Amino acid sequence: MTSGMSTPATVTLASFDLTPHAAQERLSQVTNHLGLTKTARDKLLEKHDDDVVVTAALRTPFTKGGKGGFKDTAAADLLVGVLGALLARSQIDPALVEDIAVGSVLAPGGGATEFRAAALVAGFPETTAVKSVNRQCSSGLQACVDIAHQIKAGMIEVGIGAGVESMSMHYGPGAVTEFSALLQSHPEARNCRVPMGVLSEQMAKDRNISRASQDAFAAASFQKAQRAQRDGLFDDELAPLTVQWTDPKTDERREITVRQDDGVRQDAVTAASLGKVRPAFAADGSIHAGNASQVSDGAAAVLLMRRATARRLGQPILGKYVAAAVVGLPPLLMGLGPWKAIPAAYARAGGLATADVDLFEINEAFASQCLWCANELAIPLAKINPKGGAIAWGHPLGCTGARQVATLLTELRRTGGRVGVTSMCVGTGMGMAAVWVAE
Repeated sequence: MTSGMSTPATVTLASFDLTPHAAQERLSQVTNHLGLTKTARDKLLEKHDDDVVVTAALRTPFTKGGKGGFKDTAAADLLVGVLGALLARSQIDPALVEDIAVGSVLAPGGGATEFRAAALVAGFPETTAVKSVNRQCSSGLQACVDIAHQIKAGMIEVGIGAGVESMSMHYGPGAVTEFSALLQSHPEARNCRVPMGVLSEQMAKDRNISRASQDAFAAASFQKAQRAQRDGLFDDELAPLTVQWTDPKTDERREITVRQDDGVRQDAVTAASLGKVRPAFAADGSIHAGNASQVSDGAAAVLLMRRATARRLGQPILGKYVAAAVVGLPPLLMGLGPWKAIPAAYARAGGLATADVDLFEINEAFASQCLWCANELAIPLAKINPKGGAIAWGHPLGCTGARQVATLLTELRRTGGRVGVTSMCVGTGMGMAAVWVAE
């Protein structure tokens, strides 16, 4: 080298961030620089100060209704636990949280009074408002979406979407009130009271969803959940909870710490073994306890705020909320909700397609309806519920929608995926879906 020339800098692979997230963001930057047309997915991956982001999302373990670890724990007490865990993990100042929306289906009086009390016990000041939300099985998602939209509208800056259910204490015939003569006089209104198992059985017959295919789908859910629990894949989304529990054999009351989902079967579950289970709703039926969601107890919570706020507060960003859709359909076709809701959410997210989505969390109310929706939307089964779903580890009604957010973002971040969708069917003939991006 002559003295007048500078020495070139040494460039190594270590100089670059080669993670999947960084590569996708760099590709988007190059696309923008060259003036190329951006896809709907490209636009979703962009970051803006006014994005509504998730900075913490977690859940309690799910336990078997009537006999699991939370059978003696009130829904409001589960809420205290999950809200306290969210504060501990996020280290957010509770006084900054302006509103908490809690999805719940079965709580007497809607849960509004005890949920406000639960927030106070968990450590939030009296300045933090609380409301309960009930859109049946989508209540937890609706709570998260409500908070996200309040932030978008400028009504609040920081909020929590949550969900909770004690099916041990409140599930049963009394959960649905008697209809008046006026409601009973309307054919479609009357169908709102048809038990979901009965209408799902009829739907499976009408749409030729074989028992063998349902049992294969359910067995896969159990197997995925077993692997996920064994390999610790639930750990990042779980918040262990210590509660009082009464031993049904001895009537002894003692303190226990619930650390994992107790509905996950430890024995080998196969389509063949499920094929031996007696149908639950018709002698010649295909739906039974092994291919339908478990009755469960649990709670989940999601902390949301603007991206600019998260940066100012030093909050880690797990992902962002993009869009949601809620749809209606005939009450007897309740299980088909995701089939209508997911495309509607795609449209609201800028025209996404199934190929743009890395992972789906679709609630397994029944294997029949989840499988039918996946097939109709041409969603590869490998993209759906990679850690199992409600068949394998439970569906606390009002909690599931918030739980799905924690599960989805955790798994997307673990696998390097970016775009995810959460969805569920909703009792009385509705469906809901939302689009999220992991970071």
